[in-house]
Amino acid sequence: MRYVMTFFWSFCLITMLNYVAGSIADVPFDFMPGAIVSVVVSVIVIILGESFPEGEVSDH
Repeated sequence: MRYVMTFFWSFCLITMLNYVAGSIADVPFDFMPGAIVSVVVSVIVIILGESFPEGEVSDH
């Protein structure tokens, strides 16, 4: 479920950013680049989240 929500939020935020930046630059909205970038960002966030250790890290 966390993978689905990660993709959902990255999709929403990046599509919104794509729309706003396109509106400011006066270019037409294109859906596919935002969708592709959101998949890439989701994969990066999931990989970074899985690479961190679980639980307490002891100081030696």
